Amino acid sequence: MIFYKMKKILSIAFGLLFLLFAAFQYNDPDPEVWVPIYGLAAVACFMAYAGVGRWWFLALVSLMYVIAAIYQWPPVFEGFMFSEVGMRSMNIEMAREAGGLAICAVVLGILAALSRPRY
Repeated sequence: MIFYKMKKILSIAFGLLFLLFAAFQYNDPDPEVWVPIYGLAAVACFMAYAGVGRWWFLALVSLMYVIAAIYQWPPVFEGFMFSEVGMRSMNIEMAREAGGLAICAVVLGILAALSRPRY
C-alpha cells in the first residue's frame, strides 16, 4: 500500500515537473531536441500514475536516459554553475544537459522499481 501511494505521488509530481522542464526549453537554442526528451519523461510518469506504464517499459526508458546522460557528459567537467544564467563554456552546458538526463533516469528507475508486481 505504501509503495502504491509513493508511486502515485512521485509520478504526478515529477510528471508535472518534467512538463515544466519541457516548457523552459522553448528559450533554449535547441528546443526541438529537449522538449521531446522531457516530454517523454512526463508521459512515462503519467503512464505510471495511470497504471498503464509497465515496469519493464519504465526501466527501458530509464536505461535510455542513463545511456544518453553518459553520452552527453562533458569531456572536461567544470561544474554546473547554477548561479549563472548564461553559459560560460560548452562543458558547463553539457554537464547541465547530462544532469537533466540523469534526473529523468533516476525518477523513471524508481518508478520502474515501484511498479514491479509484488507477490
